[in-house]
Amino acid sequence: MSSNPFENLDGQFYVVANDEQQYSLWPSFTAVPAGWRVVFGEDTRGNCLTYVEERWTDLRPQSVRGPLAA
Repeated sequence: MSSNPFENLDGQFYVVANDEQQYSLWPSFTAVPAGWRVVFGEDTRGNCLTYVEERWTDLRPQSVRGPLAA
C-alpha cells in the first residue's frame, strides 16, 4: 500500500502559490508544477500549514476579489 506524500506528517514541504494567490503544500522532493512558485519552505508540514493559515484569509481567487481587495 502506498502512502500519500501530501499527508506525510514527517515530510518536508514547500508552500506554493499561483497567479490567483491560491496556496498549496507541495512535497519538496518533487518538482513544483508549472504555474506555481515557491513562497515558503522547505520546512515541516506543520510550519507550512501555519504559513498558509496566516496569509490565505480570503479563499476567493484574486481575479474574483478584484484589484481593491488586495
